[in-house]
Order: sequence, then C-alpha cells, then structure tokens
Amino acid sequence: MGTTKRTTKTNNRDFLISMASSSSSIANAGSYDVFLSFRGEDTRHSFTDHLYKTLRGAGIGTFRDNEEIRRGEEVKPEIETAIKESKASIVVLSENYATSPWCLDELVLILEQRKEGNHFVLPVFYHVDPSDVRKQNKSFTIEVKGSSRWTDHNVNTWKKALTEVANLAGMVLSGPETTFLKEIVDTIYNKLDRKEVHLPPNLTGMATRYEEINSWLNQSNIEFLAICGMGGSGKTTLAKYIYDSNWRYFENTSFVENIGRRCKESHDLLELQEQLLNDILGGKKRKIPGVSQGTCKIEEALRTKRTLIVLDDIAEQNQLVDLLGTGTINAQSKIIITTIRENTKNWFKSTYYRCQEYKIKLLNEDESLELLSRHAFGSKVPMEGFEELAIQAIRYCEGNPLAVEVLASSLSNENTILYWKSRLNFLDKDFDSRIQSVLITSYESLPSILEKELFLHIACFFIGKDKDYVVKILELDYCALSGIKTLSNKCLLSVSPNNKLMMHRLIQEMGKNLVRQESPKFPARRSRVWLSSDSYKIFRKGEGSETMEGLALDMQLLKEDKVAFKSLDLKTDALKEMDKLKLLHLNFVYLNGSYENFSEDLRWLCWLGFPLTTIPSDLFMGNLVALDMSYSKLEVFDPPMVLQSLQILNLKDSYDLFEIRNMSMIPQLETLILWNCHSLVRVCETIGDLTSLALLNMTGCKKLLVGVAEQHTFSFPHSLHRLFLKDCNLECTKSFPLTFSVQISLQYLNLGNSLFECLPCYDHLKHLRVLDLSFCSRLKWLVYLPSTLAELYVYYCVSLEIITFQEHRFTLQEFGYEGCISLSEIEGFIRLVPLTKLEENDLAHMKWLKEYQNQEVCLVGDDELTKGRTQCVHMLYEFDIMSTSLPDIKDPNLKPMYVSASSTLSFDVPVCPKNRKLKGLDVTLRYTISGDDDFAWFCKITTSNGDDLMYNPKVFGKPDSWKVGIWFSYWPIGNTLNVGDKVSVSIVVMSGLEVSECGVNLVYADDEAAEETLENNKGWVEILGGDLSRFQLSTGAYYLCCRDFYELMEVGRLTPDWFRILVGDTVDNIEVRGWRKTGRPKQLNPSFTELKTVQCIIHGPQSEEIYKVAEMSKSSFVDKTSSMLVNKMKSGTTFKFNDATTKAGDVPGAAAATASASASKFVDEFLASRLAQVKDQVMEADKSRGGMFDGLFRSNKSQIKMMETRLDLIMTNRNATQKYLRSDVADLFKNGLDSNAYKRVGQLYVEQNLSSCYEFIEQSCLLILNYLPAMAKQRECPEECHEAISTLMFSATSFPDLPEMRKLRSLFADKYGNHLEPYVNKEKLKADPPTKDIKLQMMQEIARECASNNHIFGDMA
Repeated sequence: MGTTKRTTKTNNRDFLISMASSSSSIANAGSYDVFLSFRGEDTRHSFTDHLYKTLRGAGIGTFRDNEEIRRGEEVKPEIETAIKESKASIVVLSENYATSPWCLDELVLILEQRKEGNHFVLPVFYHVDPSDVRKQNKSFTIEVKGSSRWTDHNVNTWKKALTEVANLAGMVLSGPETTFLKEIVDTIYNKLDRKEVHLPPNLTGMATRYEEINSWLNQSNIEFLAICGMGGSGKTTLAKYIYDSNWRYFENTSFVENIGRRCKESHDLLELQEQLLNDILGGKKRKIPGVSQGTCKIEEALRTKRTLIVLDDIAEQNQLVDLLGTGTINAQSKIIITTIRENTKNWFKSTYYRCQEYKIKLLNEDESLELLSRHAFGSKVPMEGFEELAIQAIRYCEGNPLAVEVLASSLSNENTILYWKSRLNFLDKDFDSRIQSVLITSYESLPSILEKELFLHIACFFIGKDKDYVVKILELDYCALSGIKTLSNKCLLSVSPNNKLMMHRLIQEMGKNLVRQESPKFPARRSRVWLSSDSYKIFRKGEGSETMEGLALDMQLLKEDKVAFKSLDLKTDALKEMDKLKLLHLNFVYLNGSYENFSEDLRWLCWLGFPLTTIPSDLFMGNLVALDMSYSKLEVFDPPMVLQSLQILNLKDSYDLFEIRNMSMIPQLETLILWNCHSLVRVCETIGDLTSLALLNMTGCKKLLVGVAEQHTFSFPHSLHRLFLKDCNLECTKSFPLTFSVQISLQYLNLGNSLFECLPCYDHLKHLRVLDLSFCSRLKWLVYLPSTLAELYVYYCVSLEIITFQEHRFTLQEFGYEGCISLSEIEGFIRLVPLTKLEENDLAHMKWLKEYQNQEVCLVGDDELTKGRTQCVHMLYEFDIMSTSLPDIKDPNLKPMYVSASSTLSFDVPVCPKNRKLKGLDVTLRYTISGDDDFAWFCKITTSNGDDLMYNPKVFGKPDSWKVGIWFSYWPIGNTLNVGDKVSVSIVVMSGLEVSECGVNLVYADDEAAEETLENNKGWVEILGGDLSRFQLSTGAYYLCCRDFYELMEVGRLTPDWFRILVGDTVDNIEVRGWRKTGRPKQLNPSFTELKTVQCIIHGPQSEEIYKVAEMSKSSFVDKTSSMLVNKMKSGTTFKFNDATTKAGDVPGAAAATASASASKFVDEFLASRLAQVKDQVMEADKSRGGMFDGLFRSNKSQIKMMETRLDLIMTNRNATQKYLRSDVADLFKNGLDSNAYKRVGQLYVEQNLSSCYEFIEQSCLLILNYLPAMAKQRECPEECHEAISTLMFSATSFPDLPEMRKLRSLFADKYGNHLEPYVNKEKLKADPPTKDIKLQMMQEIARECASNNHIFGDMA
C-alpha cells in the first residue's frame, strides 16, 4: 500500500506539472494555488524570482504582482481578488517588508482570508529573526507618521498582523537556498494535495440536484448526508460533484470508493480503514493491527479534524460502524454516504450522529435526451430525423443515467435509422449485461431466498397492483409484508401514494431477465411466464413443467396485437405437470379438459370472462386467497368446497349472475364485490354471519336490494367497514330502515342515487368517516351527522335544505355540495337564505331590505353554492357577520356616517348617545366588476385596541359590466370597541373588483334589532369574538375565510404578492396554504388519513384498481403539479409528461412535496433569467436593424417575446395538469366513484377553458408581432389587430401570471387611447364554470375513451 500511495502522489504531481501554464493563463483561469507576498526591492530579482519559478515548475499555479497587474490599474482590488482566489499564501518576510504599506495591507488581507476560509499561510523568514517580526523590533519597527497611510489605526492593525504571522508555523532560511526552496515547495504541495476525484464528461442535471441538498452543507447540526437510490442512478457521481465543489473548505478530505464491492473479507476492511485514517490525519502511512483498533483510531481522529469524507456504496450498517465508529465527530465535519438502501436514518438511531437522507432524482425527459444526444451524437440535441427514436430510447431508460449512457454507446456505433430501430427492437427481447451487472447488486444483496422469489413474482405479475392485495396473496408463502419493506429499502420497489406497487422499468426488466435465463429457449421450463404469446404456446402444445409457479395469458390482448392463432382449442392438459403453480391469470380464455389438472397450490386465480355458468365441482380451490371472476358468464356462484383461505371474491360485471349460495363456506371472506351484477336477486342469508367481511360493494344491484327491502332475505354482516349501495334506488322503509344499527364499525357508506327523503340519525356510527349521498334528488335534510364524519358528498341533492351536526360544529375536511340549489343552512358553516323567506324580525335593523327582496342579483364566489340558484337578493350569515348584495339602489339607509371615495377610511369611536350602547358596524361597499371571475377581495377592520379582522364573504353579488353593485354587511363587534378607539376599514382587492366607495354606520342597542339578530343567530354560527382560533394567524389577526386562495396563486390566477397586499410582510403566505372551510389545516385523524384511499379492490385485466375516496382535493392536486413543475424548472427545462408518468396516483411528491417558498423563488429566478435572455436577444436584433423602428416597436416586441416565452411554460404546465386530471377522472369513473369523478371533471373543464384563453392570447401575440413594423410607422391601429390589441388590453388584469400584458396595455393605451374598446372579444376570454350537462357529457366522453382503450370498460360508455 505504501508504494501505491507514493506512486499515486507522484502521478498527481506529474499531472500538475504537465498541466502547468504561464502566469497569464493562470490569471485568466481566475484561480490560483499560491499567492506570493514579498518586498520587491529586497527579493524580486533574487529569492522570490527563484521561488516563483520553482513553484511553477512543480505545477503549482502562483500569483505575483509584477506580472498580473498592468500599468495604470488600481492595485488593491486586483490584490484582494487574487488573495481570495488562492488556496494558500507564502509571505516572504525580508528586511524591508514592514516599510511598505502595500506589503502590510497584503498581509492583513491574507490573514483575514485565513480566518474566513481554508486558506493556508506559510511565513518565510528570509534573513530576519521571527522574534523581531513578532515584537516589531529593528527593521520591523513601525510608527505613526505624517503620511496619510501611516495613521494610528493602520499602524495598530499592521502590528497585530505582524505578531499573528510570526506566531504561525513558518520556515526560517538556513543552509543552501536551493534546499530551502525545495522544502517550501514540498510543504505547499502537501497542503494542496486534495486527492481530486475524476468526474465523468457530459454531466447532466448534477447542478440542479446539488442545489437541492446544498443547504445541508451549511447546517451545523447534521453531519451526515445519505444519498440513496437504485443502481446506476448517479449517486456516486453526485457525491463526487459535491466533493469536488467543497473540498477546499476542509482541513482534510477522503473519498473511499466501491466499499460494498471491496469489502468482502476482514482484511479488506482493514485496508479501507487505513486509507480513511491516513486521509484524515495526513502525513506518513499508518498501519492498523485490527478492525476494532482501527475504528477507535478513526473515532479519535474524527473528533479533532474538520474533514470532508465520502463513503461510496455502503451496503450494510455494520460497514459504517466499523469505518467511523459511533462517537462524536468534529461539528464542522461533513460525511456523505451513498447506498442502495433506503431509510438509512435508522442506522443512526443509536449514535450521536444526525443524518439527512436524499433520494436521488432520476433524469427528467429533457435531461435524458441531452445526455443521450451528447453520447450518441456529440451534441445537446438529437440528429435530425432521430428525434422520435431518441425519445423511444430514453423512455426505455426511465431516467436512469447509466442506462442512458450504455444505450447511447450502443446506438452510436452506427447513426442510421435502420440500425437504431433494430437496436431498440432488441431491447424487448434481451437485457444489456452492462446494466444488469449494476442493477443486480441490489437483488443479490437480498438476505433470503424468499425475498428473491417475492421480488421475481412482483416483477412478473404484480406491478401496478394494490400493495395490500398482493400482501394477502403472497403473505403465507413469502412473508410479503416484511418482504416488500425489504425490497423498498433496497430501492428495488416503491409504493405509490395510492398504495400501488411500483418498480423502475429497468429493475423489472432485470428481474424478468433473471427468469428468462432459467431457460432461454424454452419458456415452459421457466418458473414464471408472463408473455401471453409464450403462454398461448404452452397451452396449445400441452407443455408444462413442475418448475412453473406463475402463468398469465390474455387472449384479448393477443387479438388486439393481431397475433395469428394456429388453433383456439386450448386445453387444461398443460396444467397437469404444474404442481407448484401458485399464480394463474387468465383473461377471456376458454379451456377444454378436466379442471382436476389445476394445481392444489393455487393462491391467486384471476379469470376474467370465466366462460362457464357454474363453478366446476372438480376445480380445487381450497388454498385460494383471491378469486377474481369479473365479467364472467356465471349464473350461480356456489363454492364446490369450503374455501378456508379465500379472503377476496370479485364477481364484478357478471351480468347473468342471479344467485349466490353457501356463503358460510367462505368463513374468512374479507372483500366481496358484486358491482353491476344487475340480475342478482338472491344472496345466501348466511352472508350475515360472516365475521371478517369488511368491504361489500353492491353498487347497481337494484333487483337484489329491492328484494331485501320487501322480503328482508338477508342482513348485512356486523363486521362491515365499507359499504357501497349506490344506484340501488333505495328507500327508507320499515323493513329496510337504513339505520345500520349493528354495523357500528362502518367507516365508508355510499348511498348515492337513492330515493329517500331523509335518513335516520347516525350518531351510533362512531367510526364513520365518509358519507356519499350524491344525486339523491329527494333528500331534504340531513340532521345530527356524527362528529367523526370527515367527508360528505351531496352533489346535486336538489331538494336538500339543511345540514346539521351532532356537536353543532362544522368539522368536515372535504365537502362536495355542487348543485344543491335549495341548500340554505349548513350548521357551523354558513346560512344563505333568500330575503323572500325571511321575516322582518329576522332582519332586525336591516328590515328595510325587505323592500328590495325581489331585485335580481347574480351571486358569485363559491360556485358550488351559487350555481343554479335563483337570481334574487339573499342574506348570508357567516362568522356571525350578516351580508347581502344589492343592485345600485338609492336608499337613505345606505348613506353612511363615515364615507370614503377610495377603498379605505378610518374614524374614532364617538361617545355613545344617551341610553344607547354600541352593538356593531354596518359596512357598505360600492364596486364594479373588472376582469374574469377570479374574485379575490377582503373587507378588513382594524382597531387601535388590537383587533384585526379580515373577512372574505363566501358569496356576493356580481353586477353587470360597467354597472355598480352594493355589498352591505353588519359586524356585531360593538362589545370590543371603546370610546376613542381608532377604527380603520379597508377593502383589499387582489383581483376582480374596482372599489368606488366604502362607508360605515354605527349600530346602537336601542335599535333592538341589533341585539335580536345577534341572539337569534347564536345557534348556528360562531359568535364573532368567540372561539375562532382555527381562523387566527400567527400575528393574532383573524383570517375569516373559508377558501384556499393559495391554489389560485399556484395555477397563475392570482399574483404571488396577494397575501402581502392583505397583511403586509409580517406573515408568509405559506401560512394560509390549504386553508379550508374549517380554517387552518390541522393534523387529520389517523383513521381518516388511512381512509383517504379506501382499499376496495377491483381486479381488472392488467391491474388491481382501488376506490379512491376524494384521494386528492383540488388544492392537493395543485400542490403536486406545482411540485413537479418546480422540479422541472430547476433543471431549466420545459415540463413534459410521457405516458408512463401520468397515470392517476403515480404523480410523485404529494405528501411531502409541496412547492416551498424557496422552490417558488427558484421558478421566479429561472423565469427572470430566461426572460432576460429573450430580452437581450430582442434588443440585439433591434440594434442590427439600425434603428429602423421607434421605441414603441422595440418595447412592444420585447414584451411580446418575453410573454411568448412565459406562455410556453404556462401552457406546458396546463397541458400536464389536464392530462393528469383526465386520467384521474377515468380512474375514479372506472372504480365507481362517480361523485369524485364528477368533482374532478369540473376542475378539468376549468383547466381546458383557461388553456383556451391562453391560446387566444398566444395567437394575439403572434398577430401583433407580425404587424409591429406597420404599427411603428402608422398612427392608426391596423384593422386586423383591433380585436387582438383590445382584448389584450381588456384582460390585462385578469392574468397576473403574464405581467407583460399590463405593460403592453400601458404602451398601447398611450398610442391608441381607449377607442379600441368596442372590439373586445369577451367570449374568447370567458371562463364560465361548467353546467351539470357539460360535466356529464365530459364524463361520457372519458368513459368512451376508456372503452376504446380497454375492452373491459366498454359497458361504461
């Protein structure tokens, strides 16, 4: 090892010498190894000159002032820059050094740099005594002089510097100068020996990932960074990148590579310990007698040395402990480990160390394309004609950098279209050994055979399926619950937010390739066969082997792929030899022969489209855990034997099924799905005796449940947790009262599209979390709902009037109530009542409003609440504030005592009139509508006694264009006001309104109505000034709002500074992210969190779907999309989705990946940078025109170009959002969650409308851009541009994410005035909310798409 070490160092030194360049080239490089400080008249042409040449000859880049500074330039900035850019300084202290203020200033700067960074300082005492320097004797005596430089302050500073440098370990000249020079160079070289690591060429995406973890380097309380991820994902490269960027800030560094592969025997660990210890301590090589002694020595060294260490490829925790021990380390040290293991934080629980885990992000599509192009074509973009093939190649790699490089290398052998197509076709038939050799490390490190078998089963059959479903099937044989955890920790598997098993494509291919290698030419001899073409041949030829454990055959898929069949006569004979067969998946397969041939070991039989009318008596099912016969031809389901192990039975869409018998023969059944079994009329009464049945889905079983209601033929089991009775035309009768009195464990209940008018009290259902009553058109009231309820859906319950709760408080986390046009009261939330239904006593001092009760007012704000309501005057009760909206009427009661023509006013509370008591304030607002329907405004009342109230009404009136509307409100806050208090009232508008007047009246107690109003309403709303803690900000102010405005900001429909406009800079807007109807977001009930994805399994032809009960609210979806956009922006690329990444539920980052303020700032910085580039390009192009056009042309062109760039990014994001929403609607619809799909399709419609608006803006920009030269020359606006310019001007305030529009409006207004207003095309920018018919039509369209893409869902269209 000693020889190797010396050789390595010599090679490094030779490399430095060979790379040494002139001082001028070093200067151009902008960094130096050494800065030379010396007195020119003493040593410039002697000792310093020799030292300079010796340093350069050793390959050490050296700065000296006589060559780097040109005549006439200021010296001080150049010197300061050179010192800061140097890694070390040599101070040559000669006889006259202290006579030069220049030298003394240099010395001060050098010592400052030593304190601030890892800057090594070597004093060289050239013919001087160090004690004279230390004590400022002889020639180093310095005193204050009359010169401007030799001031008292400077002299004291210089003296301290001389003392400090003399106290450093330096070198004193003795003996021959040549020997002395060599010692200096050796000392410097040893200090500059950084042990650099080699970074591969064509790095892509490293900088953005480095930025994501850069904060760790500045956190003194976290010593470790664990970079984890699959093989080939770039972990080691990222570690090298961090190391190379930061080594200079540490005393010592060490990079130990490939620990997992090198550490096979105990002596291997000794070698690693010796390398690590020598790197930490430096100097001569140290031998270690044993591993335990080595651990102790390293622990001791780590306590004192400020060190940067990289431990690459740590496979197990014990390797980390042996290399570093468990003691304390220097607080300024940083240690990076790379590993294929996840959850490495568990390794540090028993130590003093703290660790930050970073799961490395794979390359996005743009980064992958760039990396592939660099390796395959030698450029950043694909060669012309290869674009589609390049996309196909990178999608195969799914962002794995190693795979991209290997594939690019093989493709670069011949850049012809035919060759590329041939190589890409090869990928479907074989797996590259170079990729396999890296990925297989994780597989080989699995500790047991069971876990390896589990991995292969999942890779071949269960990717995309529900984790709990797979666990049930494989637990008995493979301990799947703990095994899946192990696979996840090894980065071989992941579980998506909606509980599906996910695996990187390359890892899956690696697993399948391992199975192929069992018998490359004969699939029948393998343990698993997943390709339908192979399985078909096995059945047709009657082949089979005892090695077979899993088999899948989809005849529909083969037909769609237009595979030619020699015969459709498939027989069960092939199953005779398959005694070990555990997993059998058949889609629309008809088999002839005896069913005795089926294996007794079968755990999973998924036979979609089962062709028989009954279950064959000779089919052994005794060990089945899951049986899926969806879309079957069954007429009667009668178990042929006791199915002791069966837990899941799915008979979905078995349209001919009319009877289910002998349910007692399935005693352990947990899930029963009878969805859309339209003919079913009888279920064995023993179903009520099942003790484990937790999920029962009878959606669409109308005949069965009508029979139950009339004859009470069976009862529901007590054990139910989730019950689906949607689309069953249920009525609440004596024989079927819908009380569920014994199903006390119910968590989810769906009674949608039923015929009852009311429901019994459910206060006994203490575990009920989700209640779905959508489309119950006769339902009139819901009373005394349990306090545990977290989600309530009552979409289009058109007769529903009132909702109350057991605890008289509104605590719902999700509430869908669109289309409830009769709904007037939601206890603890709001009350919205037409004035025509209120008596004068209800209005108290506002009884004068009855005169205007028949006026027409269009309500806006909460679309779910206002859509479909009659256009009349309503009274809104919210937070005990009463408010109403009126047209522009003239009434004496609307003449306020205090009035302002602006949006703010203030006054001092006067002395109350005799025998009166102040009860509250009437606040009046006159306004007009501007822009689109994104109305964001607050009424804010602040008092000098510390009260601060900000109220956003749930609904208010929208006057016609250019007409004035009135908002009138009563605030019962008189008890908080004292005489002399200063009260400020302001209308804070972020978008949608223009205020023309606001006013305030004082309401006194002798207006008995004020008191009566307050008392009458206490029962159904919070008392203002009462318990409003959920709506209180960190500043103490009350944010009385039931809407999440943050989501509008994240999708670009509200300016990012909206919250600052409202509250100033005292509160971060993140504080109101996710703001709900119940105020501040809070930690959800654990049981509710578990229920967010209700695991009601539906087994389809290729994947097990699950019911997602309100899996994502709109705001949570926006968080995810924003998080993904931020990740894309960080890489400086556009945002693209491919088919593999847009499946519902597969969008990463959800729970933890919301867009942080720093991420948002990064997006803004990226946009600013990109737009600045565009602006520079435009200005440069204008210069080349030689000033042909005036300033208007240049300004407009610059703004339009920048807006086009911004539009590209916005449209890319919106397209991704739409694609995801469409996919999510399809998933929800396929799973029978029509209510959730209905809600989501509304969001999709809004997104599509907004995209149309942006497209129109983009088209207008292009048109205007073409006519700009003509506009610059003409006084009048070209006729062709009237609509485009006027529409952009009109809508400028409606698109806060396009700030250039406001600038364009100003520019065009200056040139053309307002005469273009008649040409505004408001229809193009109209984004009306969707009607019920539109939503249903969209759902039908999506259903038809499902039908065309998947034969299974054809009936849903």
